[in-house]
Amino acid sequence: MNINFLLLNADKTELLVVRPAKHGHLFENLSVNIDDCIIPESSTIKNLGVIFDSRLTFQPHIKSITKTAFFHLSNIAKIRPILSLRDAETLIHAFVSSRLDYCNVLLSGLPNYAIRSLQLVQNAAARLLTKTRKYDHITPVLASLHWLPTPARPLRSLHAALLVIPSINKKSLGFRAFAYRAPYLWNTLPLHVKEASSVENFKSRLKTHLYSLFYGLP
Repeated sequence: MNINFLLLNADKTELLVVRPAKHGHLFENLSVNIDDCIIPESSTIKNLGVIFDSRLTFQPHIKSITKTAFFHLSNIAKIRPILSLRDAETLIHAFVSSRLDYCNVLLSGLPNYAIRSLQLVQNAAARLLTKTRKYDHITPVLASLHWLPTPARPLRSLHAALLVIPSINKKSLGFRAFAYRAPYLWNTLPLHVKEASSVENFKSRLKTHLYSLFYGLP
């Protein structure tokens, strides 16, 4: 590193070895030496706000989200009586829902029991927002709020293949801008068209879709 005029910051450098449980004994007390700086293995590391563990269970990350979310829900509950429904929903989305959704595609594929605590957070948020009693059935409440349950939230972005549509100030011109129009039109396409395996396949499916759309064919 010195040859390339680089300097290692030992305080900000961590080592994580991802391995299955059955091979854990092969990596005990592992460390690396970089320019006479010993970097020991860490059980977890944080990158861009996400806590990774050696088995990619993301349980430390889920526990962190759960703890922080319930902390904010507790604070919001103290002022809920003086908040309107809209203001309460804004606070919950800002401090709770945003944490449930942040990088949640990493949780895709985890068993339901692993992310159950996140669902409990969402249930508590819905009860607080709507002032629903503790033992009332929560599913109708989530449906009325149009909130996807936690197991489905990662799939919303993973499988829908949606693009982010930028906000526009002037509808007349902004609506026609490529930066807006392209993702807008892409998001209107059915999933089977967007999942085409090749360009030619995409063109074929797109033509069939548009033909059916304009001529009302099944």
